[in-house]
Amino acid sequence: MFRLALQLGLSRGLLSRGLCTRSRGPFDDKDEKWAEFKKKLQVTWPGGSWEPFVDTSHLPPEHADVVIVGGGVMGWSVAYWLKRLEARKNAIRVLVVERDPTYSRASTRLSIGDIRQQFSVPQNIQLSLFSIEFLRNINEYLAVSDEPPLDIQFSPSGYLLLASEENASQMEHNVKVQRQEGAKVCLLSPEQLKNKFPWINTEGIALASYGLENEGWFDPWCLLQGLRRKAMSMGVYHSHGEVTELVSSVRPMVTSRGEQVNIKRIYEVHVKMNNSLEYQPVECAIVINAAGAWSGQLAELAGIGMGPPGTLQGTRLPVEPRKRYVYVWHCPQGPGLEAPLLTDISGAYFRREGLGGHYLGGCSPTEEEEPDTQDLEVDHNFFQEKVWPRLAQRVPSFSSLKVQSAWASYDDYNTFDQNGIVGPHPLVSNMYFATGFSGHGVQHAPGVGRAVAEILLNGHFNTIDLNLFSFNRFYLEEKVLEGNII
Repeated sequence: MFRLALQLGLSRGLLSRGLCTRSRGPFDDKDEKWAEFKKKLQVTWPGGSWEPFVDTSHLPPEHADVVIVGGGVMGWSVAYWLKRLEARKNAIRVLVVERDPTYSRASTRLSIGDIRQQFSVPQNIQLSLFSIEFLRNINEYLAVSDEPPLDIQFSPSGYLLLASEENASQMEHNVKVQRQEGAKVCLLSPEQLKNKFPWINTEGIALASYGLENEGWFDPWCLLQGLRRKAMSMGVYHSHGEVTELVSSVRPMVTSRGEQVNIKRIYEVHVKMNNSLEYQPVECAIVINAAGAWSGQLAELAGIGMGPPGTLQGTRLPVEPRKRYVYVWHCPQGPGLEAPLLTDISGAYFRREGLGGHYLGGCSPTEEEEPDTQDLEVDHNFFQEKVWPRLAQRVPSFSSLKVQSAWASYDDYNTFDQNGIVGPHPLVSNMYFATGFSGHGVQHAPGVGRAVAEILLNGHFNTIDLNLFSFNRFYLEEKVLEGNII
């Protein structure tokens, strides 16, 4: 419809200047002249009522090669790398769909933006090393002509992990793996720890590991906006709306074990516009599930996990929202500018926030303490009862802290093994995952985005082999055990 209006010589500028809002113009003085004008236009398109002046710019395109569901840092990273690695310019039409245009509830915006190398799984360490190189050289990757450079505000203050006697040998093993992968990490005895950080109470500590470089924190909102700005400058489409339906074709197959399965292929994504009953069907070849905490719900729309229990068809995507609290407090007598991001043996953590004696931190709840995820309300009693006592025990000066603010966010929590899911689904052949990172997705987004783009464009991983994080491990019950989940 809009194309026909253009053929009649009516530009977008004419429409936006108010031809339909009855401002002064050649057809606005008398209703009958306006009606006559519409009648003449309708002659060119017979067969019913027609309204040529409908703004459809808010709608996604009707066709896309790749639809990425989720406009957080993970989704935009995939979009960026698809365009960066495409064989020729404009070879791939990519659409990113985000349901929250304000990002007020987005995990990226609410993240504390930490990055560390101190994992136990080599692939996680490699992702961190890739990300830190990306962040340190962010304007070489994401610079846009005539736009100001990005200031990621990277603070290289390191991570300090503490271990009890029970966990000391595991920490030694983890550091050995980290060093083999090229990470700069050292081990500290309780005496060395006290000498370096005299404000720490070393009671109960048998060993500590400390990142000497390439660890710290950054501005995750800046990373998101940088990826988004760059991807859109490369031709990526974006739409604000919610994916409500995935339309698939089905082809039955028999496995080598004689089991009959249905292979699905999504060919259309329905995007419902915000605050409207209107939706746009988008024909597509590939769907990327980067919906974060809501990835499990999107997988169910594709029929994943809806088959008989114990079968591949009945294996669900084990990702669900988990609410996490972050508290900000003031303590002038606190550790000061040299404070790293410290993770205690109790699970409590904190880091410096700015330069004025402010700190932020929290603690993940136990399974029995998991809060309701219906909203993002903060439980201040959780800090008083679970976080503060642990912090004050480890850092005595925190006994006089004063909480100033707090917020809550959602983790895309993988209930199976708390590690990411990357790559295709075995039965929904054109749905790919980039989700389930359980709190470390923001820091690993640059590397995961590239990995997903590589497997889509080349059929395999090139930079970092992430086959370990495939969906198949849920059906095979093969957990990827990460010893440093924080």
